[in-house]
Amino acid sequence: MHLGVIAFLSLYPALHAVLTSSVLGAEAVAVLPDIETMTAVLYFGLFAMSFDFISGYTGYLSFGHAAFYGTGAYFVVLAANGTIPFVPSGTPFMVLLILAGMCALVLALLIGGVSFRLSGVYFAMITLGFSQVLYVFVRGWRYVGSNPRDGVFVTGRSDGFEIGVPFIDQLTVAIGQLTGDEVNGFLGIISLSATEVTYYAIGFVVLLCYFSMQRILNSPFGRIMVAIRENEARTRAIGYDTFRYKLAAFAISGFFAGIAGALFAGVRRSVSPDNSLFFLVTGDALLASILGGFGTLAGPLYGRLFDESVREFLSTGGTGGGLLPYLRGHLPTSVLDADLFGVTVRAAVETFLNGHASLYLGLLFVLFVLYVPNGLLGTIQKRSEGTVTSWLMGWVERRR
Repeated sequence: MHLGVIAFLSLYPALHAVLTSSVLGAEAVAVLPDIETMTAVLYFGLFAMSFDFISGYTGYLSFGHAAFYGTGAYFVVLAANGTIPFVPSGTPFMVLLILAGMCALVLALLIGGVSFRLSGVYFAMITLGFSQVLYVFVRGWRYVGSNPRDGVFVTGRSDGFEIGVPFIDQLTVAIGQLTGDEVNGFLGIISLSATEVTYYAIGFVVLLCYFSMQRILNSPFGRIMVAIRENEARTRAIGYDTFRYKLAAFAISGFFAGIAGALFAGVRRSVSPDNSLFFLVTGDALLASILGGFGTLAGPLYGRLFDESVREFLSTGGTGGGLLPYLRGHLPTSVLDADLFGVTVRAAVETFLNGHASLYLGLLFVLFVLYVPNGLLGTIQKRSEGTVTSWLMGWVERRR
């Protein structure tokens, strides 16, 4: 199944281009997320996966996970502006990614060292408290910029951040809509815009991080994480120091959250407290995990894709289209002016669709909690009694 999703995401720009230029182009523009939105899905999906790594596999909800996301984002922007000691502004982006992840890892060790002395809702609250302290501190910290409340922009370098092998220009591509690379005539047939190159470059890093987390979860260390979630007292009774395992898992989770934040800053070339450190950023990761499925690792990425797709479909405008602009532009005037129980269709469309995306998303969230409690991927896995891959392997074994 994952291979199918990877293939779909790899071909998405081509499918999007074909469908939006076909006879159903207007309908495709209204329904399909654009490439820029898909890029955001990838890096925030990585953050949601890091959230699920600790919350879904050890059972400890980290409500302050935005602290690590914001740390990675701020590190990249400040390093690019040359304001971090011993880190020149021209440091390769791949090195900045690792350093951003390490900073988030150290912060996770400090927060986790205190927070894991508690459990349950108390753990969730203390991590939220640490995150909010960092949020308020950065909003007033003049070191990050002249107006820290509004955020900070990359001013120390005009070139794009490059993803690839550091110090080898032929193996790197710059990301960003305005500063990124374009590809023209690769292998004689492939041409990509700067947005599409950014999409693939971010996707490569996210895929690498996903396989790394998946490998950790399938190791004995990952099995102990699951054992802690199922019964921590019994895990401790058979000789495991659960505190160290939880702290290590929290640090690994913080590392990948920092990587996600660094990717976010690399694409946006800016960061602010509200879009990186605020507790609602963690809330979005929680929402993606619930929609996709707790304890599935890849599920939060699907959940974020579902969330962004529905949100863009119900948006009032933007480059990604949406239902409201489609109805405004394609319904005949006679239909828009028709009477519908005392109001015109035009007025009904504006009343029910204009600015109510969050309301419908909230209703969808309630329906998911009630009727799809295992999330999208969790439900599929449960229906197939495990992963599709394991089901296929069993099917092959039975026919030998």
